[in-house]
Amino acid sequence: MRFVSPIFQAIIDYALPPRCPGCGAVTPGDYQLCAGCWQSVDFLGAPNCVRCGIPVETEGLICGPCLAAPPKHDGVRAVMAYGDVARQVVLRLKYNRRISNARTMAMLMAWHVRPNEPVLLIPVPLHRWRIWQRGYNQAALIASHLAKISGNAMLIDGLHRVRATRSLAGLSRKARAKEVRAAFRINPKHKPRVKGAHILLVDDVYTSGATTNACARVLKAAGAAEVEVICWARVVIGDD
Repeated sequence: MRFVSPIFQAIIDYALPPRCPGCGAVTPGDYQLCAGCWQSVDFLGAPNCVRCGIPVETEGLICGPCLAAPPKHDGVRAVMAYGDVARQVVLRLKYNRRISNARTMAMLMAWHVRPNEPVLLIPVPLHRWRIWQRGYNQAALIASHLAKISGNAMLIDGLHRVRATRSLAGLSRKARAKEVRAAFRINPKHKPRVKGAHILLVDDVYTSGATTNACARVLKAAGAAEVEVICWARVVIGDD
């Protein structure tokens, strides 16, 4: 292990202080939101819909949209409502190469993994063309940190995205579902690990549920006992 003297570390901290992944303000430590961003975040928790995680009035209820069209997954664990702070953290990770943001996200997502909960983490995959363009899959980075923090196993290649899809932004719910249909496949070598497992499907943002539904359908067809989504943020207001 390489040793860094306290004096040299102090110089590094002065020249390159830790900064908030949301707004860039200096913070007391690494991987932390500043006080202003923290206070502006709408953290999600009980009471919420047991199927999609959206806030409801009474714990244990299923919201109207989920009753009308039950999702293929078994629940959504989201840290916060999608807003300015959540959006900036995600955009800087995906497009500005702020890969340290993945650890910040995983640290807060770990609140939603119960101690000694035997789950298998699988990130939502990107198509290989998108990975070549971006250089990495942000969901896989988050899942890697979440696995270390929570002590759970991860299959980084548990799912493959076999068909390139266009951006879902601006599409209707029906069009989104159609766009990702048959876009995912299980990795054959991991079928024995998936069968009977409680899967936490890792993603950055839950919007319409089209992508996670498509993934959950494939995982359950491979024998997964339960598939839940765990994410940094979920859209609460608007066309989600």
